[in-house]
Amino acid sequence: MTTHAFLSPEWVAAARQIQAAQLADAERPLDGIKVNLVVREVPFDPGRIDAHLDTSSGEWVLDLGHLAEAEVVATLGYADAKQILVDDNRDLAAQAYFSGRIQIQGDLGKLLELLSRPLLPMQQQMLDEVRSITA
Repeated sequence: MTTHAFLSPEWVAAARQIQAAQLADAERPLDGIKVNLVVREVPFDPGRIDAHLDTSSGEWVLDLGHLAEAEVVATLGYADAKQILVDDNRDLAAQAYFSGRIQIQGDLGKLLELLSRPLLPMQQQMLDEVRSITA
């Protein structure tokens, strides 16, 4: 399988295909969160990417651009974003927050609740597929 740099245009296109396939038949929990991401230190142009994570459908939908109705804005470095979102390293999220590598604006409690929940089987399958396309 072809791999791409995390958040590169090619990675985003491949991740969108994976997400669309998974969302087609997913059971969706009622709660979710919309998080805008400001990812710094991106190793390719432009050096910063605005993205978002939306779990309101029950899945982890990661895409480019910001949502108008986001409950949280997280500003973090590229390496931390990749480890948290692709490698599912949730412990790193707390470490990075308390060390100042992640800045959070908005509903921190709701974000922490999201990070404390185990992934549903469908979410884990999607994450595994996204991980397989990530260089």
